[in-house]
Amino acid sequence: MKLVSGNSNINLAENIGKYLDMPLADCTVKKFSDKEIFVEMNENCRGEDVFIIQSTSFPANDNLMELLILIDTLKRASAKRITAVIPYFGYARQDRKTGPRTPITAKLVSNLITNAGADRVLTLDLHAGQIQGFFDIPTDNLYSSPIFIRDIKKNYKKNITFVSPDVGGITKARDIASQLKSDIAIMDKRRAEPGKSEVMNVIGNVKNKTCIIIDDIVDSGGTLCNAAKAIKKKGAKDIAAYITHGVFSGKAIARISKSPIKRIIVTDSIEATQSAKNSTKINILSVAPLLSEAIKRISSEKSVSVLFD
Repeated sequence: MKLVSGNSNINLAENIGKYLDMPLADCTVKKFSDKEIFVEMNENCRGEDVFIIQSTSFPANDNLMELLILIDTLKRASAKRITAVIPYFGYARQDRKTGPRTPITAKLVSNLITNAGADRVLTLDLHAGQIQGFFDIPTDNLYSSPIFIRDIKKNYKKNITFVSPDVGGITKARDIASQLKSDIAIMDKRRAEPGKSEVMNVIGNVKNKTCIIIDDIVDSGGTLCNAAKAIKKKGAKDIAAYITHGVFSGKAIARISKSPIKRIIVTDSIEATQSAKNSTKINILSVAPLLSEAIKRISSEKSVSVLFD
């Protein structure tokens, strides 16, 4: 087995390597002066079971292209099997037609990864479960819930209500709430245009509760902060948020710092920016152990689902 990393999240790749007691393979990934990407494997990969660790986060197009070229490089180097380990799958929010003459880009990206030569995909908390079906190769979608539940049990003891910031996140919030025997609330959200949201109503009781918002992605922070303001107005005592992928684009960090949220927990599926690391509200949990166990099981042809039983 070999581990190969692109440039999107080297720290996570190195932590996976440490967990598996396996150094990253010697691989050159660089850009020419015109920004074309060049990849070269500096060691033999013939007949190897290779795992490419690469999130398609910002800059999404560069990191996606790196992933595709890495796959092609290893295919031409005669790797036995190529698994694309994509902790954060970019373009996942474009999973359906939202209007006439609009693309389903998540399907396009899955086709690109498949046609480049990947044999299987390992990812984490896909924005929509149906994206698994976009791939024509085996795809394992891991869940961050066990990691979050351990941290919630450690830091929050009672009187908790889990909040879904929109209808699409109900399943994830309900799953965690049921395991911790807590209540849930739902935000009724109206989105005027992409990147902007307006919370209209809170469904459920949040008064005098410790409210924990559960979601898969925080991007500009608009949905998250509007949800926090709405439940604060309804009498929430404390507000925290557990979110898998911390994109934090634009003025997200500044927006969050002014919000009533006391603590935000994200995973290292996306390499944290310096401003995110400096924020007193943002805490980062590592998914390296979870991904490492899944990689180990895939390589040895064992069940991955037992990680969540």
